[in-house]
Amino acid sequence: MANRTYHHGGLREALVEAGVALARTGGPSAVVLREAGRQVGVSHNAAYRHFKDREDLLAAVSAGCMEHLGRLMIERAGEVDLPDPRDAAWARLEAIGRAYVDFALTEHGWFRTAFSGAVAHTAEPAETHPGPAATDPYSLLALRLDELVGVGALPPERRPGAQYAAWSAVHGLSALLVDGPLRQLPAEEREAAVASVLGAVARGL
Repeated sequence: MANRTYHHGGLREALVEAGVALARTGGPSAVVLREAGRQVGVSHNAAYRHFKDREDLLAAVSAGCMEHLGRLMIERAGEVDLPDPRDAAWARLEAIGRAYVDFALTEHGWFRTAFSGAVAHTAEPAETHPGPAATDPYSLLALRLDELVGVGALPPERRPGAQYAAWSAVHGLSALLVDGPLRQLPAEEREAAVASVLGAVARGL
């Protein structure tokens, strides 16, 4: 029997929430359909009515983890309060970059899971998409780069493809700090590494 704590028709969402909780502590390997069903309180067969296999669930959980990352990026960008539009645009770009790294360092499970079952991203900015795309990190980055162009801080001819370089740099550093040879860096040196990479991205733009 299905757990009565969720509304009829909400089992899929409940299973995804359970999967996201499992991913937070155990990473992508912990996202198992049978365990998600057990957490929610439904049978194995009931869970399979909503997800054809583990990979199907992992894709949905990946999107949920990505949404948590996107919300942190939005929050950090919203904290920027500078009078000069150009300064504010650069500060918001740095803020989302730092949010990305901070998310990786504080939410290892979610960070690893976010990209384990990730779907393709659109190059269009978040504001052009309804729903989940509004918190998509890739779209949020595009939005910040478009803002730089809008305030005259980034020449329009440098905008095409800039998101690839910026995202690759920040994601690469995050991966090195979480699972790579930089994971043992002292806090002060880690901060220097983050500042160096973000500075290089800004100079490159």
